[in-house]
Amino acid sequence: MNSAAVQLNDKHELRHFLSIEGLRREHLERILDLADSFVGVSTRAIKKVPVLRGKTIVNLFFEPSTRTRTTFELAAKRLSADVLNISGSESAVLKGESMLDMLRNLQAMHCDMFVIRHSVSGAVHFIASQLAPGVAVINAGDGCHSHPTQAVLDLLTIRRHKRDFSTLKVVIVGDIAHSRVARSEILALRLMGVPDIRVVGPRTLIPTGIESMGVTVHDRLHEGIRDADVIIVLRLQRERMCGFLLPNEQEYFRLYGLTEATLAHAGQDVIVMHPGPINRGIEMESEVVDGKAARILEQVSYGIASRMAIMALVVGAAPT
Repeated sequence: MNSAAVQLNDKHELRHFLSIEGLRREHLERILDLADSFVGVSTRAIKKVPVLRGKTIVNLFFEPSTRTRTTFELAAKRLSADVLNISGSESAVLKGESMLDMLRNLQAMHCDMFVIRHSVSGAVHFIASQLAPGVAVINAGDGCHSHPTQAVLDLLTIRRHKRDFSTLKVVIVGDIAHSRVARSEILALRLMGVPDIRVVGPRTLIPTGIESMGVTVHDRLHEGIRDADVIIVLRLQRERMCGFLLPNEQEYFRLYGLTEATLAHAGQDVIVMHPGPINRGIEMESEVVDGKAARILEQVSYGIASRMAIMALVVGAAPT
């Protein structure tokens, strides 16, 4: 499905936010600039701005989530929207109603936006193509396909520390093959002009032909992170810790776990990021998670500002 055709209107403005695919650099820059202006809202005594006052946002998560759902909820509330949270276990879909029928019923209640997480790749794009023109959809993660708001909050984190994307060496470490985060990150980093993007992991977890996305592949951690400015470590899903895809946890940590010792191969001012939740002692040792290079908690904070910006722009109510 053509992402640009679905998520942009006739003026090439955001109608939905479904994927990094189909966007231009100026779309991301506008989101980042607006997110920058929202960062300070969370530190105020009254943590609200009236941008989405009178709007109703539905967080509809067919897949478990804590961090993403919570930051979306806080983002909507800080924009003064009314928020309705529905999990897959609570939805009418379990009673036999189709997903589209449920969404159309919610649409009939005059909801303005759906924030959707789904386990099936492409499901959010399909939903967006079926709803009324005045209803917006934001992709909070679909299958192994896309997690565009995570990519945006990571861009914001990087920009606030590194400023110039055109000189950066960025490394993504872990399960690249099954990661919706990795796919969105690569597309976003390329769009922002990052010249050196690398992926590191076991060959069983690196997609065939990923080089066509403009990245270089490494299967040795210390080589992959050499002189890196940014290291993004992915969550290793324990459900993949069996069979031929992965060695055991201890062996994976020995080969690909980020430690203070391996971090010494990176650039002097490297920052370390992680989309969470972190498996300490598997993806990174605690000394790195809690160390001076880590920007993981900042990512969470910037996630609220980034999602505020995306919501504001998609609804078309961004301040001028």
